[in-house]
Amino acid sequence: MSGGTGRRRALPGFGLTMGLTLTWLSIIVLIPLAGLFLRTSELSLLQFWDILTARRTLNALKISFGLAFLAAIVNLVMGMVIVWVLVRYRFPGRRIFDAIVDIPFALPTAVAGVALTALFAQKGWLGAPLAEWGIKVAFTPIGIFVAMIFIGFPFVVRTVQPVLIDLEIEVEEAAASLGASRWDIIRRVILPSLTPAILTGFALAFARAVGEYGSVIFIAGNLPNVSEIAPLLIVIRLSEFRYADATAIAVIMLIVSFLIIFTINRIQRWAQTRGVAVQV
Repeated sequence: MSGGTGRRRALPGFGLTMGLTLTWLSIIVLIPLAGLFLRTSELSLLQFWDILTARRTLNALKISFGLAFLAAIVNLVMGMVIVWVLVRYRFPGRRIFDAIVDIPFALPTAVAGVALTALFAQKGWLGAPLAEWGIKVAFTPIGIFVAMIFIGFPFVVRTVQPVLIDLEIEVEEAAASLGASRWDIIRRVILPSLTPAILTGFALAFARAVGEYGSVIFIAGNLPNVSEIAPLLIVIRLSEFRYADATAIAVIMLIVSFLIIFTINRIQRWAQTRGVAVQV
């Protein structure tokens, strides 16, 4: 460092880059969100409450959040199974199956919706056998549930996978050599290390499913109070030029999404703090 009293920064241009960062975030995120809240502020509290407590709105929110939560639980369980198989076992085609996990990331949501609808329609490859058992998937809430599982499961897999890779098998072998049962190893060795990643993957899958639109509308049926999701109701209100109604519903979803993101950040912060404590 030169003879100056100030501390020299590793990278110059902090003021310029910070200004560009704030400007870009404001244009892309803050200004649109501010416009959303300003539009909603045109409503009185009574009007806002009437919109949110309308039967159609409540049912749409219930379907979106309820099915997203159930889909996230399924993705949590099955995602853990997939991660365990991909990380702990070696078998022919493992890399192909590992790549298949990322298909919902790369596939356009509309394409996913059309594919799932064709697959689970009453004459589809999976829909026909299910129809014989009296189970109808396409154009029902079950179809929404299936679509949310499809677009959400990669989040659990990709969040937990690197953590499980870094978890040394020697630790499990040491626990086994000390007399720990398999269940004790899972409960006291594996799960504590994976818990932050598991919770983060669950929250990401839930958030992704709540806001999903493209793949759901093709398979949902979109019947009001039956199989209509909240994002679709927002689009319908916009097409009816009922902008205040649309923004009121959007604000509720935005607040919930913010709480989800805040929870994810807290989980990640807890994981970092926990990691430092373990190292100390």
